[in-house]
Amino acid sequence: MIGFIGLGTMGAPMCRNLAAKCGEKVLAFDVNPAPLERLKEHGVEAAASVRDVAARCNYIFLSLPGVPEVKAVCAGPASLMLHAHAGTYIIDLSTTTVALARDLNSRFEAGGVHFADAPVARTRAAAEKGTLSIMVGGSEQVYQRIKPLLLHMGRDVTHCGAPGAGQATKLINNMVLFQNVVALAEAVTLARKAGLSGTKVFESLMSGSADSFALRNHGLNALLPEEFPERAFPVQYAMKDMEYLLEFAQQAKVELAGAKNAMAALERAAAAGHGAKYFPVLVKTL
Repeated sequence: MIGFIGLGTMGAPMCRNLAAKCGEKVLAFDVNPAPLERLKEHGVEAAASVRDVAARCNYIFLSLPGVPEVKAVCAGPASLMLHAHAGTYIIDLSTTTVALARDLNSRFEAGGVHFADAPVARTRAAAEKGTLSIMVGGSEQVYQRIKPLLLHMGRDVTHCGAPGAGQATKLINNMVLFQNVVALAEAVTLARKAGLSGTKVFESLMSGSADSFALRNHGLNALLPEEFPERAFPVQYAMKDMEYLLEFAQQAKVELAGAKNAMAALERAAAAGHGAKYFPVLVKTL
């Protein structure tokens, strides 16, 4: 049986795709009963607790908000570390710190449990379609065992290296994305202040060397129409990821001026009361 813990914005569609495609029974748990109820029609069984998942599953996926939640599920009271049996594979799809991924790998390994950090990239729409990018940190043996399951949720699955490498790569991905969105926010702000059409400017960028995923997704779908819903990747989550990234950079003794500029833009948006809104809302504080 396959377990899935955490059924939020990304976790619920990933769990649904896994249940639909893997050919095995999926047992899921979340502190919120609503997504468990919705997933019943897709054949997903509701677990009573994290311990229930640990006792019954050989592969357990996690999709949780951040470090505190992953620590609680993996190493807290009634956690996977206490109750997962030897030979189990724990695959963390959450975005956390590199240090936590390495620490969990060492501690699970000591108990004979396999661990991989496998954070995901792209949008909720990609999670719905099963076309996520998944970046995996772990041994080659673990990667080969879990890759077929990951392909039920993602189109591009990359083995980035040893434990922690998946998280490192994901944080670098988000750093580049956030800096791109800041640049696009500045571009559309300058265009409008100068009396230009933001739409025409972005159309021109798409046909030139400034084209990017961020332009076609965040630029066209959020910055131009000024649509920043609350049930999307919010400023608060972007700040969390940047905190993890800057911690990693500090450990690596690298100074990242561009990343700090993006973080400052996010902080201004949060201070202006936009913390729960889709993170391109930072354009409003330029």
